[in-house]
Amino acid sequence: MSSIFRTVMGNDFGRLHPQLQRRFSVGLASGEACVGRGVMDRIWHGRGFVKPFLSLGGSRNILVPRTGRGVPFTIENVPYADSYGRETVTFVRTFALPGWPRRFDATMIAGPAGDRIVDYLGTHQHLASDLRLFAEPDGSLLIRSGEHRFREGPVDLRVPELIGGDAEVRESYDDATGRFRIRVRVTNRRFGPLFGYEGSFTAEYVDVRSHGVRAGLRPVREEIRA
Repeated sequence: MSSIFRTVMGNDFGRLHPQLQRRFSVGLASGEACVGRGVMDRIWHGRGFVKPFLSLGGSRNILVPRTGRGVPFTIENVPYADSYGRETVTFVRTFALPGWPRRFDATMIAGPAGDRIVDYLGTHQHLASDLRLFAEPDGSLLIRSGEHRFREGPVDLRVPELIGGDAEVRESYDDATGRFRIRVRVTNRRFGPLFGYEGSFTAEYVDVRSHGVRAGLRPVREEIRA
C-alpha cells in the first residue's frame, strides 16, 4: 500500500524532493503522522468585499477571516479510516492570531478513480474540491484546485466560477535552513485575489498507531459523496 498522494501522483511522486516525499507519504500504510510547526510570514486578504465571506467561512473553519504577519502556526497531517472506510488525511492548520487561534480544516481522500485528491473543507465537509498534484522541476509540489461542490443533505451543487475560488498551493523544502516553505493563494477569476498565506515550518513524524487521532481533529460530519 502507498499513501493517497503517491497513488494519485504516480511516477511523478518520485520527482519530489526527498523530504516532500516523506511528508506526503504519511498514511495508514506508513503508520506515521506529520506535525509541522512554524511561522506564517504573512496572512492576507483581497479587497474589502471578501471579508463577509471569509467571516462566514471562518465559522466552520474554512479559510481565515483575519490577517497578520509573523503568525505562529501548526499543521497536523494525521491519517485515519473515516466512517466509510476510506483512508483520510487531515490538513488542519491552526494560526495563533491575537485574541484566539483560528483554524482552517481540511480532510483529504483519493478520488474513486485514483486520479485526483478530493479535499473536504471545514468542520462539516460541506465543500469538496478536486485537487491535482504536480512535481515541479526543482522538486517542489504544486497543487491546483478544480471543481468545487457544495453538499448538504440532498443538496449537491457545483459552485459557479463567479463565486468560487481557484486555489494554488506551492510547497518546497529549503536544504539550507532545513525548513519546508508553503505559499497558498486563492483567487476568483472575475474579482481577483481573495485570500492567501506564506511561511515556513519544520516537521516531526509520530507513530499514529500509538498516538491516535486527537480529539477535535476529525470533522463533525463526514460526507460520502466524492
